[in-house]
Amino acid sequence: MYKNLVARCALSALAVASFLSPISTAHAQTPAPVRAAFVYVAPLTDAGWVRQHEQGRLAVQAALGNRVETRYVENVPEGADAERVIRDLAQQGARIIFTPSFGYMEPTLKVAREFPDVKFESITGYKTAPNVATANARYYEGRYLAGVAAGRMATQAGYVAGFPIPEVIQGINAFTLGMRSVNPRATVKVVWLGEWFNPPRERDAAMTLMNQGAEVLAFHTGSTAVMTAAQERGRLAVAYHSDMRRMAPDAQVVAVTHLWGDYYTRRVQAVLDGTWQSASVWGGVKEGMIRVEAFGSKVPAAVRDEVQARQADMAAGRLPVFAAARTAPVRDNQGRTVIEAGQALSDAQILGMNWLVEGVQGSVDR
Repeated sequence: MYKNLVARCALSALAVASFLSPISTAHAQTPAPVRAAFVYVAPLTDAGWVRQHEQGRLAVQAALGNRVETRYVENVPEGADAERVIRDLAQQGARIIFTPSFGYMEPTLKVAREFPDVKFESITGYKTAPNVATANARYYEGRYLAGVAAGRMATQAGYVAGFPIPEVIQGINAFTLGMRSVNPRATVKVVWLGEWFNPPRERDAAMTLMNQGAEVLAFHTGSTAVMTAAQERGRLAVAYHSDMRRMAPDAQVVAVTHLWGDYYTRRVQAVLDGTWQSASVWGGVKEGMIRVEAFGSKVPAAVRDEVQARQADMAAGRLPVFAAARTAPVRDNQGRTVIEAGQALSDAQILGMNWLVEGVQGSVDR
């Protein structure tokens, strides 16, 4: 997740002191476990961005057992508070610290310079250092597949989005391309919130889009509010980050899920082995970091089969998302050619994406 401009709740000094209390060493003869810490930008809820990273933490603990001691701090605003918490974790003996929010990138780099023997994983960041690695997922691949399912079931879509940054823009464009690959008349209307986690505003935006005719909703925000709004109104919605059928059993079309457990476990294992090295990872469906799953009860079997077949093609490298057909270019919603016929975007071009594809109603300016 990227910069969070809404979180204002700093952790109390008492809470931080309690959370960061030294770990007991009851078994002096056993090698001390590696301490791995996680910093979460929003509250830990039942589903969403933070939940998926928490699932990753739990996977590390399950895989490595008593060789690792994991802990987390939740609802940490980006900026000075994040820097303070990351530093505290390093001072308390964490040997690897995961910071999964784009706005944590600079605080992570700053603290990393002070603790050269601690390893840091800047999740969704892009700046590395000798003791700072970066990792992100190709969320847009799941968005495209979800768009295929949505396009088979609806023509008008609404999209509740946090900030107009490349990662979010990639998702909007991929979702639209997926919809229009099976329903050329499909349109996607975007509402920008200017924040990541604000359930009442997410709900209001969803209601507005449905009032304007949206039959299916997608979102790039941190709560389940869009899903529950769709459930309440009898509309459809695509879950993001997590399976959200528990919150929206009738509304959910499919879930675009993020899977961090394998990556996190491998990185902590590398610290244990003494083989950790700074690197930059950008994995998608092929690498098992993104998956569409958890189809809703209203999705026909034929649609499920189609989406799963396309997911298999994507995993095999046969379905690039941002590629134009040999006979026609891809245009943005201003009519300009953004992908020439027969061409595909490079990773650098995808990472710098600042346009909205044809079929999107909205602009990259909030």
